[in-house]
Amino acid sequence: MAVEYMHIGIPIKEKKPNMNYSEEMKLWLGNPDDYDYKIEYLKFEAGGPFPEIMTTNPHVAYKTDDMDPYLADADEVIFGPVDAAPGARMAFILKDGLIIELYEAK
Repeated sequence: MAVEYMHIGIPIKEKKPNMNYSEEMKLWLGNPDDYDYKIEYLKFEAGGPFPEIMTTNPHVAYKTDDMDPYLADADEVIFGPVDAAPGARMAFILKDGLIIELYEAK
């Protein structure tokens, strides 16, 4: 099993410039590549699919070529897995009290 760091996701209350909106997820997203520290700012809208814990707590995102072992090892799967893009899926887990995003690209 191997993962590669992608970004840290930080929920915010006020939208930042240049954020993109996902109607399906009811979520404003910042681009982590716009920040030296790879920060993904997230502004959650009411009625989205995410559990409350994700809307109020940061997460760390990792890319992997196989998320299944990490899903099996999680304390809890809190969101997903869902299709993220063609040939890719994502999920959010709790492990040791931390929220971790898993991004799998095949």
